[in-house]
Amino acid sequence: MADWFAEHTVTETRGLLLDRDEVLAARFIPHGELASGMRVTARLTHKKTGASRGVAVDTQGNEILIDRIPSGVTEGQEISIEIFRAAMHEFARTKLAQGRVVQANYPSEEPGQSIFTALPIRDPRDDLWSEILHSAASNSVDFAGGTLHFSPTPAMTLIDIDGAMSPRELALAAVPQIARWVRLFDIGGSIGIDFPTLAAKADRRAVDDALAEALVDWPHERTSMNGFGFVQIVARLEGPSLLHRFANARAEMAARIVLHQASRISEPGAIQLSLHPAARANIRPSWLDALAARTGREIRFETDPALALESGFAQAVPR
Repeated sequence: MADWFAEHTVTETRGLLLDRDEVLAARFIPHGELASGMRVTARLTHKKTGASRGVAVDTQGNEILIDRIPSGVTEGQEISIEIFRAAMHEFARTKLAQGRVVQANYPSEEPGQSIFTALPIRDPRDDLWSEILHSAASNSVDFAGGTLHFSPTPAMTLIDIDGAMSPRELALAAVPQIARWVRLFDIGGSIGIDFPTLAAKADRRAVDDALAEALVDWPHERTSMNGFGFVQIVARLEGPSLLHRFANARAEMAARIVLHQASRISEPGAIQLSLHPAARANIRPSWLDALAARTGREIRFETDPALALESGFAQAVPR
């Protein structure tokens, strides 16, 4: 039976849906982010007369676009909100978190808390995230006979398929990998898959059937493959995928990964973080405070502009 396991790092909560040691899905929730499923108390700051939509601000200053506002609620009033989509940062714009008004007696959560808080914690030595994060950073996944290339855009996530097999074989081989990685990257919203062009209707139908089977337990809607090999999938969008996080905050993600490595160091001594300057610039003081509190060690830095952004590392050094 599959269960969610959480690891609360110094910068985020990482959730894995595991069936024994097989990873079925993943979620990455930065501390302070209003994640889907979270409930918060906020003050209504903007609502047009007669409208059921407006904007509220929680105690941490996060703005939330809300709907289903009861008619008697006015600006300045406190309301309880359940988040159904996290904020989305896309290039030069930010889409506010979205939520709906719920009963006032619902328990409230601070943004630093996670929807995984009550779940069992997996041994942090079992680092099952390495492959997921590396693949998200590279926007590609290799499989036997081919490669999936992911391109996150504001409109949709595009998946292109390359390989040396025949078009039919390549398309069918890609299906289980697509089904696996949309879950591991936590992709939602609109997804476009560019399969190899299949001239025969029977071949296109075979791929459609394979997709239906592979995604049977993943809520979505999709089109049949057209004559150019394109399939569109629409799934519930609950927040940015890992692909979007790397695309829009690459240096910040690099910093998070190094701090996570640092928190696991068991050798004695001070902790030295070796980073690209851009990654160093994205480390928040609160993260360093959390790392120092967790490890009880002195934290040192070494920056190197010649170091690749994702090649930062942490190590123990003599005091």
